[in-house]
Amino acid sequence: MRMNNKSGGMKSSPFSRHLEQKLRERFGNDCRIESTEPVFGGSINEGFLLRCSNQLQLFLKRNESPFAADLFKKEASGLQTLRNIPDVNVPEVLFHESFSNFAYLLMEFVPVRTPDIFHWEALGRMLAQVHRQQHTAFGLDEDNFIATLPQYNTPDASWAEFYMTQRLEPLVRQALDENKISKDLYERFQKCYTRLSEILPSELPSLLHGDFWSGNQLCGENQLPYLIDPAVYYGHREMDLAMTRLFGGFHDKFYKAYNEAYPLNSDWEKRVEICQLYPLLVHTVLFGNPYPRMIAGILRKWE
Repeated sequence: MRMNNKSGGMKSSPFSRHLEQKLRERFGNDCRIESTEPVFGGSINEGFLLRCSNQLQLFLKRNESPFAADLFKKEASGLQTLRNIPDVNVPEVLFHESFSNFAYLLMEFVPVRTPDIFHWEALGRMLAQVHRQQHTAFGLDEDNFIATLPQYNTPDASWAEFYMTQRLEPLVRQALDENKISKDLYERFQKCYTRLSEILPSELPSLLHGDFWSGNQLCGENQLPYLIDPAVYYGHREMDLAMTRLFGGFHDKFYKAYNEAYPLNSDWEKRVEICQLYPLLVHTVLFGNPYPRMIAGILRKWE
């Protein structure tokens, strides 16, 4: 969460009065909002740091999209799922509601520190702890979101089948319909599907963060890692590991600590790019180029 030095963003308004009333119900009648500051770090929602009385600091996200209320509801559910796991740090969600023409989510604010090797080692062990939560089927008992896109979670006993029908094909079809990929690239995906069962190893479904890039983890006080912005489901744990190799990557100490806590198949890195097809498709649908070219390069290697 990157701070803007300028204060403001929410002056006295019906919403701020509504929010203060909610805070008084939670923290007592003397609780009040003393200042707000814009927080930058994402492209989907507005974010604010709320400095309240009694040194209370909270993080507010709000969004005017028609689906925002459902998006925040599913995000709060995913955060609570992770928070319920022993030794996993997740900001506490206070509440999420709709007000006027937007929805909002209010949670604990995590002051960010510069990570060192102790943070990365702790993060590796924490992700392993998440992945040790297992299920009998891939998927989830409800659909949710990846960024602003629907994420379908109809349970399936086969990881290859789930990955094809619930992850790749809906986005491949959407990208084609929106002219963000070519017909040729669409056909390459159809060929790739026939090989997924031989490419992807068999393993019990693990609880995944689901959107585990470097921006969705924080280094808090005392180098404690925190997980934010999940898109949880039960899947193959190589998906989360592959996501860490996109958009900056993680420190080597992270992978070493993870593998010590919950050893991976020795050849997991060979499948990183296959697992990255899903987040690359998400970015293709949301942003277009250059992601289709990256996808084409991966598919060519597996033809």
